[in-house]
Amino acid sequence: MPNLQSLVTSIDNSVSDNTKPLILGVSGASGLIYAVRALKFLLQANYEIELVASKSTYMVWQSEQNIRMPLEPAQQEQFWRQQAVVEEAGKLRCHPWSDVGANIASGSFRTLGMIVIPCSMSTVAKLAGGLSSDLLERAADVQLKEGRKLVVVPRETPFSLIHLRNLTTLAEAGVRVVPAIPAWYHNPKTIEDLVDFVVARALDQLDIDCIPIQRWQGRQD
Repeated sequence: MPNLQSLVTSIDNSVSDNTKPLILGVSGASGLIYAVRALKFLLQANYEIELVASKSTYMVWQSEQNIRMPLEPAQQEQFWRQQAVVEEAGKLRCHPWSDVGANIASGSFRTLGMIVIPCSMSTVAKLAGGLSSDLLERAADVQLKEGRKLVVVPRETPFSLIHLRNLTTLAEAGVRVVPAIPAWYHNPKTIEDLVDFVVARALDQLDIDCIPIQRWQGRQD
């Protein structure tokens, strides 16, 4: 049986892990609703989020929603909270895509890990090649070199052979690859039901369970 000191240490480590921030990367892939829903549930569960959106994300917001995402971090924080419909819960800090000197660019800044959702094939390729041309890529590269959890949610179809090889390289490096492929056994009624299933499965890879989805319970005879 573990002694009292080991139990206290285990509890302390658990508490400290729960207070570490999670990095949310948003790339220029189609499907920004995945990022919005992930942020919504994470903030409602009082997680501390460090958010960085790539340069292409600004263009995707414009093309998909005809909305301009602000550049200034404080205004961007308000923007993301409005999109997620979460005014005060949790903690959110937004970073400019070009700020490679931000806290999340350093391995000495401890985190729970990082999720890139949605993740473009361009981002996948750069991560697989060890390239860091902006803060999102640098933050993801830091998770890899520090041995922390990194989850990517690619939103592309079909996958080319190059895409598959790059994803294989990431998987071999320990990255969890969760394609944006919903299930149907939970009887989805809305687009949000489909999106939330994918987001929940992605967060599962980080041991985060904050989305009330219907999980598979086996056959009901």
